[in-house]
Amino acid sequence: MAAMTPTTRYSDGARDTGEPETGVPARTPARRPRPTIWRGAVLALAGAYFLVPLVASFVFTVHVPGHGITFEAYTELLSADGFTESLLLSLGLAAATIALSLLLAVPALVAVRIGSPRLRPVVEVMCMLPLVVPPIALVTGITTVLRWGPEHLSRTPLYQTFIAVQNEEFPVVLVLAYTVLALPFVYRSLDAGLRAVDVPTLVEAARSCGASWPHVVLRVLLPNLRASLAGAAFLTLALVLGEFTIASLLGFQPFAVWIVSISGAQARMSVAVSILSLLITWLLLIALSRAGTTPSTATAAAAPATTSRKEP
Repeated sequence: MAAMTPTTRYSDGARDTGEPETGVPARTPARRPRPTIWRGAVLALAGAYFLVPLVASFVFTVHVPGHGITFEAYTELLSADGFTESLLLSLGLAAATIALSLLLAVPALVAVRIGSPRLRPVVEVMCMLPLVVPPIALVTGITTVLRWGPEHLSRTPLYQTFIAVQNEEFPVVLVLAYTVLALPFVYRSLDAGLRAVDVPTLVEAARSCGASWPHVVLRVLLPNLRASLAGAAFLTLALVLGEFTIASLLGFQPFAVWIVSISGAQARMSVAVSILSLLITWLLLIALSRAGTTPSTATAAAAPATTSRKEP
């Protein structure tokens, strides 16, 4: 007589014979081990790719053959002719460029997102055009306009405008040129942020509560786009601090142009300034990334505690 398997009867009449059901796999596939070794090797290689040139540059600035280790290249920076002026000029140009680019891009993208979604490809093409036009062609056109204006508009009020935008203390023409160059990066960052937020619902809810359009933009949309705004600001800052072609051809001397101007006579100081500019950029990146994150608050509402009782 064949051995009988024990059965279990449930309250609804179903039976459990203890035999596995057909069609259900009895084994689960084994997971492959994660390639931790290759991942660490790739990270180490990438870190060496970025750190080795920086370490070699730092050694070049502090080691003088025949004199040993010296930090004169760094101690003489603050007293170097033109260092403070060029750095402050670049930071001022960066701040003005960030403000102007965001002032142009944020209302346009919000209006397209809410009212005219069909215009999004047109706005995207217009914002991406600076990637197609080389900076040398852009600065050639700017130079032509700046030469043509004073010659043909000398008897009009616009003559003083052409003179004012070329002021060496704060060249507004560089702000306008940098804003055009930064539009692709600002557009991509803001477009990604707007795609992640349900803008029509937020705007409709705020407007139904009686909020004005400035209040909707400043108090509802911008807090939700904080990370995107920080990313756009950092990309614009990096662009302005490292831009050389337009400023050099127009005859101005921001930070990048000043570094190149002293590289021939004071090579170690120019390398030290380059390392310092990288550190400044990294510190500003950390500051902007912290500004883009939402501060943690302890305003969670207290929920009533629920306890489950086990019935006998």
